[in-house]
Amino acid sequence: MAVNQHNDPNRAAPRGEADTPAPAGPVNRRTILAMAMGLGAASFLAACGSTRTRTGRLGDPIPDSPDYRPLSGADRGRVPVRRPNYTNPRGTLPHTVTVLNRHTWATSGPIVSRANRMGRVRSITIHHDGMSPYYSTLYDDTARRLEAIRNSHVNRGWADIGYHFAIDPSGRVWACRPEALQGAHVKDYNPGNLGILVLGNYEDQRPTAATTRTLDHLIAAKMDEHRVALDRVYTHREWASTACPGRHLQAHMQTARARGGPIDRAIATTAMA
Repeated sequence: MAVNQHNDPNRAAPRGEADTPAPAGPVNRRTILAMAMGLGAASFLAACGSTRTRTGRLGDPIPDSPDYRPLSGADRGRVPVRRPNYTNPRGTLPHTVTVLNRHTWATSGPIVSRANRMGRVRSITIHHDGMSPYYSTLYDDTARRLEAIRNSHVNRGWADIGYHFAIDPSGRVWACRPEALQGAHVKDYNPGNLGILVLGNYEDQRPTAATTRTLDHLIAAKMDEHRVALDRVYTHREWASTACPGRHLQAHMQTARARGGPIDRAIATTAMA
């Protein structure tokens, strides 16, 4: 992953992505259950973004966007096919995970003047996009969905799409915001927090086997690369009161993080790669 060297570490936090670490840690997973009982299921499981507005809190996934629509068959014939350019950042990912460079989907790079340096990665957070359910395995459909999310985030005054990686239903990994730049995906907890987006709405759909397999391996690889402990791998709802990443992806993450679970096994695979 390319590291941008033009950031000034002494620059004040830019407007729109200003973020300082909160003094308290993320919401304890037991506390989440108590919050759910206290607030009521309806309020606690409210979607990350509202379908009635294009604005929201820093880090909220965007609602259904008029900028995005799946390509029709006729549209696909008119869209130039970009040849995927796969890379293995820093050589740390196991052979089962490849990454599409962002220039294969993004129409422009990040606005570096709006961003801060990432610094050391201390945690990893999993999200869904909170839009309509997404099942397409077509390259151009995913490129358009990511570009719609990126445009929405940039139009809010952010530097770029808020997440560092995205995973589609076919299990492809897409490079998003450069890892050298701090993300914009969890309000007050963005510093040192690597954001992974799973495309789709996992309140309403279940992740594919290809998606979860890739997610587990990507998490394991990034844990190994940045020396992040398993108890520093979170979902968005474990930082804040939100439904993200959706009940079905949350259920997978609960299983995946268990001792001897998929991430543990993926870590072993990564160590042998």
